[in-house]
Amino acid sequence: MSSDYNTLTDIELSNLLATEGESVFRVIYERYWDKIYVMASHRLNDKTEAEEVVQDIFCNLWRKRQTLVLTRGFSNYFAVAVKFEVINRLAKKDRATAYEKELARALSQADETLLRQLDYNELQHQFQLTVNALPEKCRIIFKLQHENGYSLQEIADELNISTKTVESHLTRARKTLRGAFGNFLGLML
Repeated sequence: MSSDYNTLTDIELSNLLATEGESVFRVIYERYWDKIYVMASHRLNDKTEAEEVVQDIFCNLWRKRQTLVLTRGFSNYFAVAVKFEVINRLAKKDRATAYEKELARALSQADETLLRQLDYNELQHQFQLTVNALPEKCRIIFKLQHENGYSLQEIADELNISTKTVESHLTRARKTLRGAFGNFLGLML
């Protein structure tokens, strides 16, 4: 009977597909595989993906065999199926590419933010080391003003020294820090 299927029209094959199953499907597959492949390959410029398109179209045909109503023939059916399958695949690729670009941009921003934070943390660490290396009185006065927010007068009262002495120690501390950090000193204070 399968040799008889080869002489049937597309409409006749589609009518038998639901009842005769595999034998009819095999005839349709052999009749149209190459044609579908050429259409898909031409639109996608990718032989492997074109083969996947063909397989997906035939899988869909098999799943729909019970409800398929063919009105114009398989050539038209497969041309439309290839068109939509290619559109879906290209749209999926575009979405994936857009997602990858957005992810790369987000990761790049995150990396840049992390690097800035690491740079700032390293700068902050070096700043603390430099402050800790100041002479004791100079360090205490600097910390009272910049970490505790004391005014010159409050520091002078706290340490029982004149405000001129406080100013002198602060000037020495800033000079040392400016020598170590240059323009970055403003960021650290």
